[in-house]
Amino acid sequence: MSTDKTERVYIFDTTLRDGEQSPGCSMNLEEKLKIAALLDDMGVDIIEAGFPMASKGDFDSVQQVAKTVKNATVCGLSRAIRKDIEVCAEAIAPAEGRRIHTFISTSPLHMKHKLQMDEDTVIEAIKESVSFATKFTDDVEWSAEDGSRTEDDFLCRAVETAINAGARTINIPDTVGYATPNDYSALIAMLVNRVPNIDKAILSVHCHNDLGLAVANSLAGVQAGARQIECTINGIGERAGNAAMEEIVMAMRTRQNQYPFTNNIKTEMITKASRTLSKITGFNVQPNKAIVGANAFAHESGIHQDGMLKHRGTYEIMTPESVGLTESNLVLGKHSGRHAFRAKLEDLGYKLGDNALNDAFNRFKDLADQKKEIFDDDIIALMDDQNRMDKTQDIQFETLIVHAGTDGPQTSEITLNVEGKSKTAKASGNGPVDAMFKAIRDIYPHDETELLLYNVHAVTGGIDAQAEVTVRLQEHGHIVNGKGADVDTMIASAKAYVHALNKLAHIRAVSLQNGGAAPIYEVGP
Repeated sequence: MSTDKTERVYIFDTTLRDGEQSPGCSMNLEEKLKIAALLDDMGVDIIEAGFPMASKGDFDSVQQVAKTVKNATVCGLSRAIRKDIEVCAEAIAPAEGRRIHTFISTSPLHMKHKLQMDEDTVIEAIKESVSFATKFTDDVEWSAEDGSRTEDDFLCRAVETAINAGARTINIPDTVGYATPNDYSALIAMLVNRVPNIDKAILSVHCHNDLGLAVANSLAGVQAGARQIECTINGIGERAGNAAMEEIVMAMRTRQNQYPFTNNIKTEMITKASRTLSKITGFNVQPNKAIVGANAFAHESGIHQDGMLKHRGTYEIMTPESVGLTESNLVLGKHSGRHAFRAKLEDLGYKLGDNALNDAFNRFKDLADQKKEIFDDDIIALMDDQNRMDKTQDIQFETLIVHAGTDGPQTSEITLNVEGKSKTAKASGNGPVDAMFKAIRDIYPHDETELLLYNVHAVTGGIDAQAEVTVRLQEHGHIVNGKGADVDTMIASAKAYVHALNKLAHIRAVSLQNGGAAPIYEVGP
């Protein structure tokens, strides 16, 4: 493979596949399509939309992404099994650019204990699966699962076999996040130098973050000759996550002297993508997270502030604007009109029809009556909350009354609309939130559901800030996040819990449609 430093590095985003495997990060079809559209607009080259064989829901979502994506190649994952590959090919068929990504383990540990196959059998499986995949598309990617712990000689043999069988992208995953930058760079360089047909394929890197080295390893791999990086928004993914797309892209942009490569990403969309994914999954970005954290461009130290006032470059190596971060300006209040509100929504990326605009404007006016200052983040939270209160959901929040304080007992009386019928329940508990959740259980029994997380954070500053609540529920191995926002924390909590219950109800319905079949969770690199 050429190591010409002017080469393009392709960005392969696996937020919808590997990222969604993070517990609690599951998304419904509408949410996946929203993320896919964002990735497409950002300039991502390949979108790994899912693992079609995992379940009917995964198949449908990959197929819908394939129908809607306009520019990016749509990729589906498959094991080295003919049926997987056939189903994957069917799912991605509507896309203009189609890729099948097939994989098999190559490390001694995986081959012995996971596959129970010897080297020769694995080689035959690689040859068979890759050549079969090429019958459906000429864009086939092959991955050596646990590649970073695979013996050099066998890895070279496997890679050469995959390329001879028709693979045009070869991915070397650090599946368990074990590698260091020196290890990984040497591994990629070894393949570049030893595999005789390596010039016929693009080498790809896919690094996990178990030791906090996913981004460093990915960049080291590119310096050694890889030209595709597999990553996710906000670095979400199994265990400690994947390499974070925003960190990789901005490292390349900021340190061109070290990484003189090009990519297609519109970096000004990074903040929007990060916030959108965070809203959908309920996984809030830590404040000190690189590039997209709330403190990434904040300066509290007096020395830093003094330097910033004199020249921004003293303590900022990139501008907030370069990642799409602009100041939240106070431009709307209770006297603002419909025209100004529509203009602000469009500025924030929301385009609504007349009916939806009326509903949103009425909710904005209600919020303005309760909050003196309205920031952009308030409007974003309001719009996201409106989307969560879809009238087609089985359960709708209606009213809430709570009694709290030192003079107990703490009680909650809540009214929900369940499948078109209003139902009210009152309960007491260890605080108003516990009482409210118990009352919800009385209205909508779900005894096999476990509460894993209850989290509250303020959308903006100030004592009148909206609260945004995340509730994480688990039922029969399925983990979902619900979110709700309101100036009243208790109301936000009720909305979040109901949002999560609706997601579980949807999962139950899909399971019944599939005959109760459990999805496949062995999903590779």
